[in-house]
Amino acid sequence: MRPPAAGTTRLLYGAGLAAALLLPAAAPAQAEPPSRTPAALPAADGAKGQELPGMPTALDPRAEAVVCTPASKEKAKKQDWSRQRLDLDRLHRHTTGAGVTVALISTGVDPGAEGLDGRVTARGEAADDCVGQGTFLAGLIAGASSTTPRLAGVAPGAKILALRGTDRRGQPDPALVTAAVRAATAAKADVIAVAVALPRKDAALTRAVAEARKAGAVVVAAATPDPPSRGSGDEIPSRTYWPAGEPGVLAVADMLPGGTRPDGALPTGTVDLAAPGAGVVSGGPRGKGHYLGGGVAVATAYAAGAVAAVRATHPDDPADAVTRRLTATAYPADIPQLDAYAAVTTVLGDSAAPAAGAERAAEPVAVRDTSATDRATGRATLFVLLGSAGVLSLLWAGFALSRARARGWRPAGSGTTEG
Repeated sequence: MRPPAAGTTRLLYGAGLAAALLLPAAAPAQAEPPSRTPAALPAADGAKGQELPGMPTALDPRAEAVVCTPASKEKAKKQDWSRQRLDLDRLHRHTTGAGVTVALISTGVDPGAEGLDGRVTARGEAADDCVGQGTFLAGLIAGASSTTPRLAGVAPGAKILALRGTDRRGQPDPALVTAAVRAATAAKADVIAVAVALPRKDAALTRAVAEARKAGAVVVAAATPDPPSRGSGDEIPSRTYWPAGEPGVLAVADMLPGGTRPDGALPTGTVDLAAPGAGVVSGGPRGKGHYLGGGVAVATAYAAGAVAAVRATHPDDPADAVTRRLTATAYPADIPQLDAYAAVTTVLGDSAAPAAGAERAAEPVAVRDTSATDRATGRATLFVLLGSAGVLSLLWAGFALSRARARGWRPAGSGTTEG
């Protein structure tokens, strides 16, 4: 078997849902560092593999010339673990997100990209997605799967309003993010997905987010940026990133198939929801092939797609109720894990409402590994049953003892008259 070409990763497929292997990309020959591509991320499982290029999150800011991400010549053949985890096949029997507009603030979106044609409006430079990540994310939110079965986005009937929150190389810019949020509000977007995270609070952005929420939009944002290098070993203190830290914003983190956050993920206490963010397949702005990507922005896109699905099925719910539905129906863990199907189909009562004055956790949190949940639950149930049996035995022994004493220690059923 030939080794993977530079810049590619190997996606392994098979039956079921499990973590498996993602081989690191071969080192390029040029002296300049390559574009940042997903590394050390698990993919779908199985023994049969194919090579897919990695989708970068940004291009090298030090390179003299901007070289856009090339078209992929490879196409995925099967559904990846993330779509199975979100139960998208069943979800699409209930809704496709039709009638909902999602404003995506990222690196831009190619309006003519495979699976998105006719449903993307790109403002100005947002139609030029040199990095490719914005188009990749748009596919996860609203991509259709007419040519590749079971690789649709969460809300394949929704529309995308593409807005730039970065420069052409994918570097986030607070002024661009602020302008994009305002443009999304003016366009009456139902969902605003901010796929970038800024390290400092910005007063203008705070006002823009508040205006968007007042206008009725659900704002979804990446809880952190992706780390510059995973597993570097550097101790990074927990902090809040923006606009995820703004009141009412649904802050999203990425998780691996086992339910844990990736090694080296940036710590923060501002997380409301975790979603798949590793070994995820989607398209790009050039060609009809597929890429393999991951990171917090990928998780944010999945959450934004789920919000679109909820807004389509519960159109009268205000933004806060939609956000509450996403968190209340999530799989229980240290950080609730997105369950798109449950978010759409569950009937919520008043008990789902958060307690008055409830706030986000002040300390850093980590997603719990749920791979052993069933085993742990079985053990706990066994302990409860054994404990209950012991208590009942003690109660019965006490009851029998008192009855025997009352009979004068004679066997049950014997007469009381002496012969």
